[in-house]
Amino acid sequence: MKNRIQETFNDLQAKGEKALIPYIMAGDPSLEVTESLVLTLAEAGADVIELGVPFSDPIADGPVIQQAAERALKSGTTLKKILSTVRSLRTKTNVPLIFMAYYNTILTMGLKNFCEQAVSAGVDGVIVPDVPPEESDELCQATKAAGGPVVIFLLAPTSTPPRRKDVIQRTHGFIYYVSLTGITGAQLPDLTQVKKNVQTIQKMGKKPVAVGFGIATPEQAHNVAQFADGVIIGSALVRNIAEHHQDPDFLSNIKATTENLKAALR
Repeated sequence: MKNRIQETFNDLQAKGEKALIPYIMAGDPSLEVTESLVLTLAEAGADVIELGVPFSDPIADGPVIQQAAERALKSGTTLKKILSTVRSLRTKTNVPLIFMAYYNTILTMGLKNFCEQAVSAGVDGVIVPDVPPEESDELCQATKAAGGPVVIFLLAPTSTPPRRKDVIQRTHGFIYYVSLTGITGAQLPDLTQVKKNVQTIQKMGKKPVAVGFGIATPEQAHNVAQFADGVIIGSALVRNIAEHHQDPDFLSNIKATTENLKAALR
């Protein structure tokens, strides 16, 4: 199943580059701002963009992203409205878009309906952090029947060899490696073990591995890009948006920040 995510990684690999994957919370502070942010991030060099779907009880997210989800829900953001935003974005950009969504949100819309709507809107992938691979058959079958979006699974430092093998078989696009045993926004650990685990997964699966959780600065992104195929930046960017979205030069600053991060990966 080939789509924009895999094509992007293939193109980057041919150029000897690594993927920059920023994460933002859809609807924080509004979906209008989200649309502008996606276009700004893409223009500044983001290779793939993750859109968080706000949920009232996120289990994997730290305070920064939890608060962003709360703000997005208060602003009236729904999965249906985010899909509408993606439809609008698809008239302006071809950047791969991934939803980070909790399963309750998808089930409320209906699995089949969500998959069909996501494909129609132009969503390329979905990460569902509260669905373990061994319980994902229904989700994977629904996405396959609809022709997408591809399902991207997470691996952690604590993942066993059988779990790694299962995730490698099931995931499409790339494997999301969580750098630490904790929540988003925690401090990046010593990279020695992260590097060892990522290289083991790469050898096992021959699929791109992107590393997330704890990466906040160009220097950290550069260090992780020495061994990973992609670098995911979440909490640092979400915090920046929360603190500065009312500044007159807000989008210009986000663009400059993103350009610096992308330059660190080259």
